[in-house]
Amino acid sequence: MTDPWGNRGNNRKQHSQKPKPGHKKPSEQTNSSNPSHQRPLRPDEKPPASETEFSKLNLPATQIDNLKRLGYANMTEIQRQALPEALAGHDILAQARTGSGKTASFGLPLLNKLNPRFFGVQALVLCPTRELATQVATELRRLAKFQDNLKILILSGGVSIGPQIGSLEHGAHVIVGTPGRIKDHLRKQTLNLEQVETLVLDEADRMLDMGFSDDIHHIVGHIANKRQTMLFSATYPTNIEKLSDELLTDPVTVRIESVHQASSIDQQVIRCQKSQRFDALEQALAHFNIQQAVLFCNTRQATEDVCQQLRDLGFTARALHGDLEQRDRDQVLTQFKQGSSHFLIATDVAARGLDVDDLPAVINVELPRDPEVYTHRIGRTGRAGKSGLAISLVSDNEDYKLAAIRDQQDTDPTELAFDELAEQTPAPTQLATATLCLAAGRKHKLRPGDVLGAITADKTIPGSAVGNIDILDYVSYVAIERPMAREAVRILNQGRVKGRTIKARKV
Repeated sequence: MTDPWGNRGNNRKQHSQKPKPGHKKPSEQTNSSNPSHQRPLRPDEKPPASETEFSKLNLPATQIDNLKRLGYANMTEIQRQALPEALAGHDILAQARTGSGKTASFGLPLLNKLNPRFFGVQALVLCPTRELATQVATELRRLAKFQDNLKILILSGGVSIGPQIGSLEHGAHVIVGTPGRIKDHLRKQTLNLEQVETLVLDEADRMLDMGFSDDIHHIVGHIANKRQTMLFSATYPTNIEKLSDELLTDPVTVRIESVHQASSIDQQVIRCQKSQRFDALEQALAHFNIQQAVLFCNTRQATEDVCQQLRDLGFTARALHGDLEQRDRDQVLTQFKQGSSHFLIATDVAARGLDVDDLPAVINVELPRDPEVYTHRIGRTGRAGKSGLAISLVSDNEDYKLAAIRDQQDTDPTELAFDELAEQTPAPTQLATATLCLAAGRKHKLRPGDVLGAITADKTIPGSAVGNIDILDYVSYVAIERPMAREAVRILNQGRVKGRTIKARKV
């Protein structure tokens, strides 16, 4: 196979598995009016409006109406290419960057096949981290609102397995989880995957990087061969090609251009000696007046060092890496997404599942070895047509990394020498938002409306002062205007939420 991500409809090598019933080989697929069979678009070219309307898809009217309510106006490019094929039941092999709309690309076909009257597991979505699993499950629940009584359950590590076993006893239509925890349930025989008709591997490259290959194969061994499999990956290393050959049957391949347009992300390189890296970071923050950003490091220790450096400057900074307890990871991510911390310093694996609206900047404190990872990192800014800033601190011994990035990006980032930056210390601004933590969550039947009602009941705090309310399984987080935070904590601790007392605190 010379081009695994070639033009749509190209044959991939044949598999030993028999094709699924009703699944045509690529050479037999017809070039109908299906938009996915049109020629690939140039990066700067938009498809005709008629090709991006969800109403053109084979979806029930109730789902189309739900998509409109959710603000799904038109299909993204990956949705335009993948959805018609996925809805037709074909296996999908797709490469797309973060923020491209891939969850709906597999979520809509997955939900469309469910039998709501059967409470056995009919679909399984595997994700590398609990954060990504939570994000995917949240979006699937939104997409599933077109039909009542669909149950989507998260099974991931970092939390007690007991409550998960209890939830499984009541049945579920869709499982979203991490390979390690799914394997635990299979070993305990608390999970049955024999009725699974749809298998999704999301961020498959990171699952392999994290050593989940054996777990994935073990899990797939519990699923019938007669299934639809969709594999999504931000990068395409050799091990992904091997995995796709083993698990997918004559897949339709979709590759969405991962190079960001120069107009959306301003890419800057700051040249410095390795010993100057921390000083260069400080001066870059001041030079570009950055008050919120995700900073990427290659090791856990580096995230901790950078985090402490930023705290010493007076910023609110949080480190995110694999050694954190799950409850701490949840809190760190939520605080940053709610705008109650200036900076999040993360390793690549820990940041999977991080999706922040209107993120102004990304900083590569250390460059990654893989240029595709660089693209994935900077893709967290400059989304939805908005501008973003990506800064990379580069020492002389990282020239080979920078050269690979230039080749992959087909662009030359603007370069600045460390000496060109003004020698000044960045001044942190006061954060407008604080985050409150409530000791109750989804498992306690708590809903955002219950929390909002409790905070605003006596009209001391207006509803406009309350921001995002994130309900997790056992805790909830509330974004609130910082001057109102202390009063909101008092109201919650002295009052009742949904008829019960719930402890609240500012984090």
